[in-house]
Amino acid sequence: MNIKQLIDDAVSEALARCGAEGAPAVIRQAQRAEFGHYQANGIMGAAKKLGVNPRELATDVVAALDLPQASTIEVAGPGFINIHLAPQFLVEQLTTVRASRRLDIATRPKQTIVIDYSAPNLMKEMHIGHLRPNCIGDTLARLFDFLDQNVIRANHVGDWGAQLGSLLAYLDALNDSDISTELKDLEKFYQAASALFKSDPEFAARARENVVKLQRGDKHCLALWERFINESIDHCQTVYDILDITLTRDDIAAESSYNDALPVVVSELTEKGLITESDGALCVFMDEFKGKDGNPLPAIVRKSDGGFGYMATDLAAVRHRTHHLGAHRVLYVVGAPQSLHFRQVFAVARAAGYILPAQEFSHLPFGLILQGDGKPFKTRAGANVKLIDVIEEAISRAFDLVTEKNPSLDEHTRRHIARVVGVGALKYAELSKNRITDYIFDWDTMLSFEGNTAPYLQYAYTRIRSIFKRAGTDPDGLGGDISVNEPAEIALAIKLLQFTEALDGVLEDYQPNVLCNYLYELSGIFMTFYEACPILKAADATRQSRLLLADITARTLNLGLGLLGIHTVDEM
Repeated sequence: MNIKQLIDDAVSEALARCGAEGAPAVIRQAQRAEFGHYQANGIMGAAKKLGVNPRELATDVVAALDLPQASTIEVAGPGFINIHLAPQFLVEQLTTVRASRRLDIATRPKQTIVIDYSAPNLMKEMHIGHLRPNCIGDTLARLFDFLDQNVIRANHVGDWGAQLGSLLAYLDALNDSDISTELKDLEKFYQAASALFKSDPEFAARARENVVKLQRGDKHCLALWERFINESIDHCQTVYDILDITLTRDDIAAESSYNDALPVVVSELTEKGLITESDGALCVFMDEFKGKDGNPLPAIVRKSDGGFGYMATDLAAVRHRTHHLGAHRVLYVVGAPQSLHFRQVFAVARAAGYILPAQEFSHLPFGLILQGDGKPFKTRAGANVKLIDVIEEAISRAFDLVTEKNPSLDEHTRRHIARVVGVGALKYAELSKNRITDYIFDWDTMLSFEGNTAPYLQYAYTRIRSIFKRAGTDPDGLGGDISVNEPAEIALAIKLLQFTEALDGVLEDYQPNVLCNYLYELSGIFMTFYEACPILKAADATRQSRLLLADITARTLNLGLGLLGIHTVDEM
């Protein structure tokens, strides 16, 4: 149950009875958690609209309010309404939550949701910039899976294009026995081929010929291409497996897979009267896209040399996702610099009838990962930092921390914990930030066991589980009833019941940091509860109740972190 929505609906109905129909209730939880109540803040705006005294309207709303779930409702200040939830209502809801494997999180009406994320260029290895789309996209995929949606993960990899010609030419010049060795480091392979393309005119000519041959289906070029692409995909899958990103080979929707559909797109856009020839290129001009000079910006569907660019490929992908996949919504987790491109893609696709009015196509941009000096994260030589190197360093640093914190653990256990903590820290550092803002990459902050970090939340989970070890009790076998009487118990109960609210908040604007903030706040409120309300030293009934609250908290942390793609451990 979304309690905030329950209260919002009740207050809105009361406002309507008082003549302020349509006025926003603006419900929020009180700033201080120990108050254990919600507050309606929209009364003054409604009063102004009606031309009445805010406090008098608040008094009338309280009289008209039908909210049996509250124990006390009072007018405060110039016209706020404080709503204290009844302990018995909290107990009933928590009892239902604990009995549910899903913590009573309801599924949603079934939709087909395509999430386009990761999208590496298979000519190179993934770099630090790929951390954001992978983490954000995978969290959304996990959440929609949990809500029982038909989720289609689409990894729109770059496996086609002019630069591929030089890579194939370089590959063709190698002995068969040298190919596997050379491809072990895609970045060096790419740099070597690019250097030859710039310095050797004969090599550059062969590279250009390879592009034409590949597009025409030359068997030799296709065989080289397939070998190169398979090796590149293996590089990507290694990263996905270590990061626990749920993408597999089956999710690949490569640019090359749309090759046959590109002339069809041109034909259909022409039939719709959308195509205009401009300097030999086939373009779509739309009134809403203009440059600084006021002239229309072209959406180039086919270039003057007859080649197809990203606009055509993305239109073909939209067409496929609408016509063949039957998507209700499609989410593109792609960097902010591509915002104009996607606005044009969606506008042209709507004009062509590829996107129907009932369908949601959304670009979810994200910011950059920066160094401490505020510049993009690069090596000293100015190259992109390989993502696999960052992951391995995170695990290595976590191993040192775990060893320092608990040296008595055997090495195998410490290495397992280090992988969980290191990968979790890396992913959480990304997901806990607002999606569209840049952030500074800082090892010390992300691996800290204090503050809003994955290690802090993982350790909070571990500490709760240690309570049951000390009690000699299996949480699955707990009996007794929940009771909430103390302020700290009430505050924890309310926060636990806001899990649904947090998940709904993520989906409002596809912001995983909403869930991160909720889990961090939950951990802090639990620690306040733990300090104020002794568990193991309490009398039997109280002890059982508080153990039940601890168990629900641990399960909520575990599930919430799981939706972020972050694991927990029982000892750290």
